Amino acid sequence: MAVFQISFYSTSLHRNTDVTAVVPAGGPVFPIPGQEAAPKGPLRLLILLHGYSGYHADWLRGSSLDQLATMHHMAIFCPSCENSFYIDDVKRDAFYEQYICKEIPKFAREVFHISDKVEDTFIGGLSMGGYGAIRNGLKNPDVFGGILAFSSAVITDGLSHMPDEPQPAPAGQGGGGMGMSMSYFIHTFGKPSQIEGSDVDPKALARKLVESGGPRPKFYMACGSEDFLIENNRALHNYFVEVGLEHYYVEGHGTHSWEYWNKHITDSLNWIDGKLETKSE
Repeated sequence: MAVFQISFYSTSLHRNTDVTAVVPAGGPVFPIPGQEAAPKGPLRLLILLHGYSGYHADWLRGSSLDQLATMHHMAIFCPSCENSFYIDDVKRDAFYEQYICKEIPKFAREVFHISDKVEDTFIGGLSMGGYGAIRNGLKNPDVFGGILAFSSAVITDGLSHMPDEPQPAPAGQGGGGMGMSMSYFIHTFGKPSQIEGSDVDPKALARKLVESGGPRPKFYMACGSEDFLIENNRALHNYFVEVGLEHYYVEGHGTHSWEYWNKHITDSLNWIDGKLETKSE
């Protein structure tokens, strides 16, 4: 197992950027009884996204990525994408979608022995990163064969009902109910009146994908029943059921915490590999 702290110039962001990469390397000298032989061939790729105010090392510090990468024959790349919600920021000439959906997979494959097959390429994330995984995974089914979303900040429904111009907020409260200002949300998602049906709206992307009749990514979605984002996740899950987007959805006891996310990054990779008994919605 090798952990890399990578810095490279991103043409999508027009600056140097940092990535933590966890890559299986080597293995035990002696075979362990009952342990499966390590798979051969190119590694699979998981691009794993941090939450709001996070950075590239969060997943390495908060979860068991080093073990999971080896167990699942997978290179895991964790980029830093600021508080972008993983949406292209045209005003700042910072193309975050392009960065995670095109540039990182290309870079990873040039540097490491990684598969270029869609079915071997996954995107996942927590909170803001969960939204980024859902939005970019649904929008780019030709890139990602799987989506893993935990405690996702799927807040576009609420934002779409707010005024197009920022309004004064009560002290200590920002727009959108997450402690950020409406100016920030408008800069990130666009005018609220234009969100519904756009390419930042997960519901619109899900409907479009179903109607296209094309391949759909495997989809694991989880949120703790005590998480402040639970109602948002339930509503999106119900919409996916309504339009016929196949996915696995699970709640269970949990808050917006690493205890919950570490459990479900483990469960989701087992689910991807058919090692977790589940029933798809």
